[in-house]
Amino acid sequence: MKKVLGFLLLLIACTAWAQEKPKDNAPQWKGKFEQLDQTLPTPNEYRTGSGAPGPKYWQQQADYDITAELNDDNQSISGSETITYTNNSPTPLKYLWLQVDQNINAKDNNTAKMANTSVRDSSRTKKMAVDLQLYDFDGGHKIASIKDASGKALTYFVNQTMMRVDLPQPLASGQKFVFKIDWSFNINDRMHGATPNDSRSGYEYFPEDGNYLYAVAQWFPRMCVFDDVVGWQNKQFLGQGEFALAFGNYKVKLTVPADHVVAATGSLKNASAVLTPEQLARYEKAKTSFDKPVIICTQDEAIQREKTKVKEKKVWEFEATNVRDFAFATSRKFIWDAQAVKIAGRTPLAMSFYPKEGNPLWEQESTKAVKNTITTYSKYSIDYPYPQATSVHTASIGMEYPMICFNFGRPNKDGTFSDDKKWGMIGVIIHEVGHTFFPMIINNDERQWTWMDEGVNTFVQYRTQVENYPDMPQRRGPADRIVPYMKGDKNLMRPLMTNSEQVVQFGAEQYAKCATGLNMLRETIMGPELFDKAFKEYCSRWAFKHPKPADFFRTMEDASAVDLDWFWRGWFYSTDYVDQSLDQVKWYKLRSTQPNVEGKDKTVEKGDLASNKDDKKPAEDFSNGPNYFSVIPTDARFNGEFRNTIDDKAVITKLENKNFYEITLSNKGGMVMPVIIEWTYKDGTKETERIPAEIWRVNETKVTKVFAKDKEVASVVIDPKKEISDISTDDNVFPRVAQPSKFDELKKKTN
Repeated sequence: MKKVLGFLLLLIACTAWAQEKPKDNAPQWKGKFEQLDQTLPTPNEYRTGSGAPGPKYWQQQADYDITAELNDDNQSISGSETITYTNNSPTPLKYLWLQVDQNINAKDNNTAKMANTSVRDSSRTKKMAVDLQLYDFDGGHKIASIKDASGKALTYFVNQTMMRVDLPQPLASGQKFVFKIDWSFNINDRMHGATPNDSRSGYEYFPEDGNYLYAVAQWFPRMCVFDDVVGWQNKQFLGQGEFALAFGNYKVKLTVPADHVVAATGSLKNASAVLTPEQLARYEKAKTSFDKPVIICTQDEAIQREKTKVKEKKVWEFEATNVRDFAFATSRKFIWDAQAVKIAGRTPLAMSFYPKEGNPLWEQESTKAVKNTITTYSKYSIDYPYPQATSVHTASIGMEYPMICFNFGRPNKDGTFSDDKKWGMIGVIIHEVGHTFFPMIINNDERQWTWMDEGVNTFVQYRTQVENYPDMPQRRGPADRIVPYMKGDKNLMRPLMTNSEQVVQFGAEQYAKCATGLNMLRETIMGPELFDKAFKEYCSRWAFKHPKPADFFRTMEDASAVDLDWFWRGWFYSTDYVDQSLDQVKWYKLRSTQPNVEGKDKTVEKGDLASNKDDKKPAEDFSNGPNYFSVIPTDARFNGEFRNTIDDKAVITKLENKNFYEITLSNKGGMVMPVIIEWTYKDGTKETERIPAEIWRVNETKVTKVFAKDKEVASVVIDPKKEISDISTDDNVFPRVAQPSKFDELKKKTN
């Protein structure tokens, strides 16, 4: 037998949506709550519908044995690498693809050819040199030879930043192939050079003392990723989309001037051979110093090395296990400090390398920031697994690699620095060290999906800054900080789900929009507890693997039981924006007399509000008092066809003396979001109610909802704390508050 659940009152608006007649046949429904099943890749035995790796998930491995020498006289590197490539895929491979990223600095690179350029009234010489390829720098990898393990030459060809090596016979599943590459390249001047990729790697020259600081990356031919989704990821490196790399183990020997100090990915294996006895003792002490950093190579020692400039050479040996890349920095100018950090029973070293030009700021803040980063990221993702994390000071760069990153933040020459400089330096260190987690461990494809790298990392960076630096101004993460971008020209916007090379506003979208979205997801949509559990599950599932966007989307839902397809669809797949409007608030009270509550000889028309006021003109405030309505007993509405299970009199008693507020909301921006309502009562108290985004699921543009309150309301505000990135707050208040005109604001500034 069907049951009638209650009064079919005018209060049915509490669970229904107002329907408006479409105007000019404009579509009113755009499927914002439809599932993404048809959009996401079909689950399979490699990647499951839950977002977890499948039972037959596989990935390739590339192990490297590298010897290289840096020439400090002509700023070049020559090297030899032996690669052991393991084919764990079910597919035989006829050839291998490698990245030769230094070729982006070659004169015939495609990056400059593809750029849109124009003549301006004033143009910087460096920009003109890059745009017109006028620079004289001889960049790019010079491949001397490629041979198999027996010394037989292998056939290869180079296509811009990609190199194909043909195999003597197909490499079957489960087999290994060993081959050797000899190569060299000239290091670019990243401070004053004129090549498309000066920003990530290169040298800085210090004319005051005639020394160099080298930050070296993308420096050896590296294996491309071959995976179950795209096969070979051999899309060209054009400068914006970064890297997709396979995991492996590294043994690296670096020959540098004997008075250089080297920072690198991995663990230093021959410290006793490259450090003085005093430095070695300090290095060992740092491994148990948890309270503060130990200075291993002092500023006085660095200044002395700057002056002497010995010609002898030393070899620094490093090893790294299960990393996707290797980078290093070297200079005779380096000061080096280190501190041990306790993480889940392990004690990795937080370390910093910097010239005297970085002090006193770097000695005060860098290693502390490294420690705070790996500790906080471990809380939100996985426990930091590597033996060390290093921050290297460079004047104009922020770039990340496994266990090492290059960071700007140089004080004035007299050692002074502003708060902006300090916070900027700390922020970039947190961001770049954080990249060891995303994408160096949770190893997504940066060339395709920048947000999975930069955006996700920026979100955890924001959490790290909030928790460790409460006085630090926050730039990317808070919802209200994305509003200027969301108000901008939509022709210059791209959805987050856009290939890296097609993104227009790179920082605003791939960093800030993604980080803001995840912050709203955590704070407003899911709640911290649910979000954190789901996010840790994603990190745990895909640590040391190659996740794709669908793996993230599916895991976040699978681990939380929250349907988020509407959020992914709106925030990641579209350029919709949030603009909720509080159009109207109506105040009602129940009539003091309720005739015919049993429904006999009813005199109230079906659906009649029985209002004592003219509702055709919307009220501008609550000053005219409430409207009144009557209720209709359940049995009267259904003519006794169904059994009435509700005590009519008891319900009416509960409704008496209540204040009923019917609110009407519009979604002007297209992006559906939860509705957050702050009620301010006449006695000055406040109450906040949170309504899930699903309130828009039937009518995506306009909804009404009724609330019962014991106290009379003085005002209503939606999104009072600016949690949902609403681009216009003038229409979020009822009664409306007059906003000052631009003339008034200008007048106020001039007075």
